[in-house]
This record gives sequence, structure tokens and C-alpha cells, in this order.
Amino acid sequence: MIFRMSFLIFWDSTSPNGLQIPVAEAIGAILGANVELRENPIMLRGFDGGRNQYNASKILSDMQDIYTRQHGIDDYILIVTGKDLYIPGRDFVFGLARPSVRAGIVSTTRLENKYYKRTGTFYDTIDRVVKEGTHEFCHMLGLDHCKNGECIMFCPTTLDELDRKRKTLCSVCQQRLDAVTKRF
Repeated sequence: MIFRMSFLIFWDSTSPNGLQIPVAEAIGAILGANVELRENPIMLRGFDGGRNQYNASKILSDMQDIYTRQHGIDDYILIVTGKDLYIPGRDFVFGLARPSVRAGIVSTTRLENKYYKRTGTFYDTIDRVVKEGTHEFCHMLGLDHCKNGECIMFCPTTLDELDRKRKTLCSVCQQRLDAVTKRF
């Protein structure tokens, strides 16, 4: 089912190049929606020098101010960045969403094999960014975490857990998404 919502991915220059189109197309196929892709024109703030990471919550606050208030963007927005992210109380996060402002962020840092000194391919990173990007868009649409370890809405804490996820929603989460999208 194609529904009329606008999904926009801002690809930060710190993210690996060449993943943009396959990621946007795969997320669009999973959501059944068109996903627009743009370069991120905004410098991301929220760097914590003591951790050498970026605070994802602070970045989302900036997104709310810059994209939605100053530029009037009403789309569901996802930034894909190469910066390592955390939130207070967690060592790191693969991504974070703030549904109230339709904004989310995904970091490719810990989605790449090189971070863990693993061998792998370019396609591993595409697969992981698709899973996490879709996961964050679904949060923006009101879906919560799922206990099914294969569902895209499962909240992984390790790369292995992320790799076990499928690029689909379980039947319960798919029903929830379908219920939300019927309104559009």
C-alpha cells in the first residue's frame, strides 16, 4: 500500500558514500512510500569531547529547531551520519527518533564492519542502515519496540542482534503500521 506521507533522508557528508540510493529505495519499499534523499546542509552539533561522541538527543533538538521551525519542513526526517552517537545513560546508540517532531538520526559508525575489525562487504552496511533507518521512521509513525528478535522494531544492543533482524516487520507490527498509514 502506498500512502501519502513524505519521508526525507538527509545524508551527512561523514557517512559512507554510495549507500544513499540503495538505502532510500529499500526503506521506501519496506514502508510502501516514496523516500526523498538530500545532502545534509547543516553542521551537526552536540559533540561531547569527554566521550568523543555526539549526543543524539541534542542533535534531534537542533533538527526540530532548524528543519521544522526555521525551514518549515513537514516531512518525516532522518539524518544518516558517520558520527558516533550516544544518549545519556547508554554507551552508544545506532539511532534515535523523536516522534513528536518527526525527526530521527542513524549513525553508520557502529554499523560498519571496520569499527569491529570484521571482514565484510559494502552490502552489510547497506543492510544495517536500512534496518535502523526503517526502525527510526517507524518510531516516528508511532510504533514501539518489539520483543520479536527478527522484527525491524526489535531494539538491538549489539551488531549481532542487529544482523539477526530481518528487513520486515513482524505481523503484529505490520498491523500497527497499516493502522497508522490508513489515516493518510
